[in-house]
Amino acid sequence: MNEHPAAPEGDPTHDVLHAAPTEQIDVRTGEMAGRGNDPAAGGRATRTSGGYVIEDGPDGPGPAPYVTVVLPCYNEGAHVLEEIDRISAVLEDSEHTYEILCIDDASTDDTLEVLRGAQRRYPHIRVLPFRRNGGSGTARRIGTQQARGEIVVWTDADMTYENERIPELVRILRDDPTYDQVVGARTTEEGTHKWARVPAKWLIRKIAEWLTKTRIPDLNSGLRAFRREVSLPYLRLLPAGFSCVTTITIAFLSNQHDIKYVETSYAKRAGVSKFHFVGDAYRYILQVLRMVMYFDPLKVLMPPALWMVALGLVKAVVDMVRHPFYFPASTVLLVVSGIMIASLALLSDLVVRSRDGV
Repeated sequence: MNEHPAAPEGDPTHDVLHAAPTEQIDVRTGEMAGRGNDPAAGGRATRTSGGYVIEDGPDGPGPAPYVTVVLPCYNEGAHVLEEIDRISAVLEDSEHTYEILCIDDASTDDTLEVLRGAQRRYPHIRVLPFRRNGGSGTARRIGTQQARGEIVVWTDADMTYENERIPELVRILRDDPTYDQVVGARTTEEGTHKWARVPAKWLIRKIAEWLTKTRIPDLNSGLRAFRREVSLPYLRLLPAGFSCVTTITIAFLSNQHDIKYVETSYAKRAGVSKFHFVGDAYRYILQVLRMVMYFDPLKVLMPPALWMVALGLVKAVVDMVRHPFYFPASTVLLVVSGIMIASLALLSDLVVRSRDGV
């Protein structure tokens, strides 16, 4: 057996050879590098099967709960602790076991420090820090994937939603197996640009109702509870932004998963809104059309195709009467365009029907 030769006590190598074994360093790469083992965390970091590092309290994650509350946080340091107080209080008084998975979306304020400090008061809090900002949809998607509860609750950390109603939403799912999602339908609009948001959201909601053949009282409420197992196939469809809540609604409805709506109030948010009216409204409309195209492309493409063909044929008859055997380019273009869109609709529907899974 090879041994290190003894070094004189005054030799500089003596201290190195006789030093205590150094602590093993967990080196990580990728999105979470440098965040999980922060000494300020004060607890234990758990690396999940998905490659994410979740910070737990001193006692570790504990047994798997029945409910996981996914709480995305971006620059919410001034009030996120108050929101955690509200959620923890009502869940402690309920009969449900729970965890609160707080996702710091690379906040530039003290949100992460506040969340880590809250772990010392609330053992059910788990913290997932992001190195880069990914958006509300990314945080909710990853949070749902990493959730250990059978029921997942989405809400916001901006003091707008009635989070006191969370146990009620969970009980509906527990007691009625016919529902797969429960949504807190807001009765008022308190967001910024209210004069423009109300008609825009009404129009988008009506488009979604027409496309899904379902009445939708609130298309993009951020307060909802759903069965995690049912949601897993649809998580890959979620966009990075605010329209993730719209996406999960349409995905459930398009696949015959029943949703129950419960009226809730909606308060003026604390802090600064991250919603940008023009850009986010545009993305909402695109996401609604994208989701229905994904599940039922005939609903979107076939009506305009048939209208174009019909108008083209009517115009062709008129042209034939006015100028026998002369068809203007506009007439030919209408008919040909309608046929091309109809062919695309049929081809898209064939792809959807032949797709395995979702």
